[in-house]
Amino acid sequence: MVLELQTTPKRWMQVKPFLFFTVALLVKSWLAWLVIFDDGPSWTLIFKELPFIWIIFCFIEWFSSKRKIPIYLTVNLVLTGILFAVIMYYKYYGVIVNYKALDQVNQVTAVKNSVFSLLDPYFLFIFIDIVVLWVWLYRSNHAKAWRLKHAVKVKKGIVTTVFTLSLAICLFNILPNRATMNELVKAEQMGILNYEAYTILSAAKKPELIPASEISQSTIDSIKEISTNESPKLQGAAKGKNLIIIQLESFQNFLLGLEVDGQEVTPNMNQLMKESLYFPKFYQQVGSGNTSDAEFVVNASMYIPRTGAASQMYAPKEVPSLPKLLKNAGYQSATFHTNVVEFWNRAELYQALGFDHYYDADYFGNEDEVFFGASDEVLYRKTLTKLQEMEQTDQPFYAQVISMTAHHPFTTPPEKDKIVLPEAYQNTMVGDYLRAQSYADYALGQFIKELKQSGIWDNSLVVIYGDHLGLPLYSLDANEIELMEEIYGHEYGYAEMINIPLLIHSTGIDPEIISHAGGQVDLLPTLANLLGVSLEQQIHFGQDIVNQPKNLLPERYYLPSGSFVNDTTLFVSGSGYEDGDEYLLQKDGIEPLESTNDQYVRALKLLQLSDSFVEQLPDRNPKP
Repeated sequence: MVLELQTTPKRWMQVKPFLFFTVALLVKSWLAWLVIFDDGPSWTLIFKELPFIWIIFCFIEWFSSKRKIPIYLTVNLVLTGILFAVIMYYKYYGVIVNYKALDQVNQVTAVKNSVFSLLDPYFLFIFIDIVVLWVWLYRSNHAKAWRLKHAVKVKKGIVTTVFTLSLAICLFNILPNRATMNELVKAEQMGILNYEAYTILSAAKKPELIPASEISQSTIDSIKEISTNESPKLQGAAKGKNLIIIQLESFQNFLLGLEVDGQEVTPNMNQLMKESLYFPKFYQQVGSGNTSDAEFVVNASMYIPRTGAASQMYAPKEVPSLPKLLKNAGYQSATFHTNVVEFWNRAELYQALGFDHYYDADYFGNEDEVFFGASDEVLYRKTLTKLQEMEQTDQPFYAQVISMTAHHPFTTPPEKDKIVLPEAYQNTMVGDYLRAQSYADYALGQFIKELKQSGIWDNSLVVIYGDHLGLPLYSLDANEIELMEEIYGHEYGYAEMINIPLLIHSTGIDPEIISHAGGQVDLLPTLANLLGVSLEQQIHFGQDIVNQPKNLLPERYYLPSGSFVNDTTLFVSGSGYEDGDEYLLQKDGIEPLESTNDQYVRALKLLQLSDSFVEQLPDRNPKP
C-alpha cells in the first residue's frame, strides 16, 4: 500500500520539507513582526528571517535522511516556541525577550494570570501547523509515503551553496547593527531570530567596567551637573521622625485627580496630595524585576542591572543602602510584603539592603487572598500592629510597605469595587485597572486613618509612590487606547506610561507642588536631606529633587537603552541619538523639547558607572 502511494502522482507529495517548513516559519515570523514592530512586516522580513531558518535546515539536509521529517518538526516546534515567547514577552514587558529571561521562568509562572490575559486568540494560530502535522504524519498513510519519499539526502553541493549564502546574509544583517542602542530597532534591523542568536553569541563578551578607584560621588555629580547648595531647603525638616515608605502596585500618576462619571477614582490620594509635597514629574526606573526592582532602586539609589532583576543580579553584594544609612543614625528597619519572600529572591535582596526584619506571607497568611497574597486591607492592618510595636521602642523606625492587590491583570473581586464604571469601561483592561486602583486607594485611606489614630502619623515622614506602570501601550487594544486618550485629553504615550506619582508628607512641612523632574533613584538623597542624614560617605546616583531643579534620568528595559528623562523631555533612542524620538513630559505647550547628544552620552555613562560600581562591591559571603 505504501509503495503504491509512493508512486501515485500526488501534488502534495512533491512538496519538499525544506520548502514546506520555510513557508510555515515565514508566516509565523510575519505574525511576530505584525505584533511587535510599529511598521509591521515588510518584504525585508524574507531577507532578515529566511537565511537563519535556512542555515538550520541545511544542517538537517546534511546530516539526516530517515528521520528528516521528525527533525524538521522538532526544529519547527522550537523556532515557533521562540517566536511565541517573543510575542508574549513583548505584550507584557514591551521588549524583545532573549535567553537571559530563562532565569525568570519561575516568576512568570507565578503571574500566569497576567500572561494569559494578554493572549489574543489569534496568537495561537502560530501552533496550528504543528498540531495538524503531528496528527497527520503519524495517522495517515499518505503522510507516511511523504516521509519516505523525502527520506533522502539532498546533493551536498546544493546544500553548501544555500548554507554559505544564508550565512553571508545573516552576517550582513547582524554585524553592521551591533552598535544599535534600541533593542527593538536592533531586532528589526537584524531579524528576530538573528537577534536571538546574537544575544547568545555575544554573551561571552564582558562589558567594560570602570575601575572602582575612578568612581566617586564628585564624578557622578559632575556628570549629572548637580550644583552645590550650601543651605538646602527643608534640610532636617523631619529629623528624628519615623520613615514610612508605601510603594503602590502599578500606580500611575494620571489617577490623581481623575474623575469618571462624577466619581473620584482615588479620593484618599487626592486629599493627601493637597497636604503633601507632590512631584507630578516623577518616573519609574525599573526593569524585568518590576516591584522588586523598585525596592532596590529606591533603597540603593543605583540603577537596575543591564540584564535580569536587581534582586537576582545584585543580591550577593554588600549594597550601600537607605536601611544601612538610617541604621547608622539609630533607626531600626523592616519591610512588609504579602507574597512569599522567595518571590524575586527577596530574602537575599533584603539581606543585601540591610533590612533588620522582613514580613511576608508567613506573617500575613492567606486571609482575604487576592491573586497571590493577602489583600491590601490585611497588609495595612497587620503592618500597623508591627509599627505600633516598633513605636514603643526607644528607636525611630524605617518601614517599607509594598502593596500588591492592584496587580496586573487587575481582575479584583467585585466585592472590592469602590466605584461604578460606565458601560464603555466594562470588560476592558482600563476599566479593570481603575477598579483595582480605586480599591487600593480605599485600603490606603484606611491605613492612613489608623496611623493617625495611633499617633504614628504625626511622628513620621510618610512617602508614597508608584512602583511601575500599570497600562503599557503595547498591551492595550484600540478601544483601550481610545479610553486612555479620553482620560488624558491627548495621546497616551511613553512619557505618560512611565509617569508615577510621588507624595511626601510630614507634619510641619507645608504642602507644595514641586515640578522638578525626578525618578526612583532620587528618593534616597531626597529623604536623607529631609531626615537630616549625611550622605558624604555613601555613593548614590540620585539627587535631592526638592533642591535640584535640573535632572538627568537614564532609563532601561521598559524603554530602550540610551533613553533618558531630562527636565522637560523623554528621549527614546533609535540606533543611537540622531534617529531617536522626543516626547514632552507635560503636554501643555509651555516647555520646549530639549534633549541633546551630550545628555545621551552622559546618561549612558551614568549607567556604566552604576554597573561598574555595584559589580565591584564586595560579596556578602565571600568564599574562603
